[in-house]
Amino acid sequence: MRDSFKYEITEHIATLSEDGRGTSKELNRVSYNGAAPKLDLRSWKRDGEEVTLLKGLTLTDQEAEALREALNSL
Repeated sequence: MRDSFKYEITEHIATLSEDGRGTSKELNRVSYNGAAPKLDLRSWKRDGEEVTLLKGLTLTDQEAEALREALNSL
């Protein structure tokens, strides 16, 4: 039997957008299956108590630093 997938938002950093229908794009630190938290840029669907992870991108601190440098150079 497959173990269940677990995640924990350890730090909410920012909400980048909300669509008014319960979906938001957020930057958080998230721990997946008990691992060390990573930066996570993802859409979330919230319907009452139910929360669904949608498509997103998880970055290590080094990857986030490289992204910041790339964005600063624009």
